[in-house]
Amino acid sequence: MNIQIFGVKKSADTRKAERFFQERGIRFQSVDLREKGFSRGELRSVLNAVGGHLELLIDERAKDQKMVTLLRYLAEEDRFDKLLENPQVMKMPVVRNGRQATIGYQPKTWKDWE
Repeated sequence: MNIQIFGVKKSADTRKAERFFQERGIRFQSVDLREKGFSRGELRSVLNAVGGHLELLIDERAKDQKMVTLLRYLAEEDRFDKLLENPQVMKMPVVRNGRQATIGYQPKTWKDWE
């Protein structure tokens, strides 16, 4: 397994995801989205793994409500770039295992990866 956990340290769900893999002795790479965001290819891979809909990645309860609102009204092709620039409005954590990915805390899915 090649697990990557994208999130922020203040996110309770990100910490729970890290604890999930630690408790099972599964090595993972933790990526803080405030320090290092997604690359274009990483975000495209996650998007493809979750069905290709950007709306699934956007956290409607994010603190930056202006950005959430802007993302609702942008053209589809512009949303991707804007989301890439503003990862703080994504649901967290984003957990990748190769070509598979989940959004949010999803231990039932991660157990199937083992």
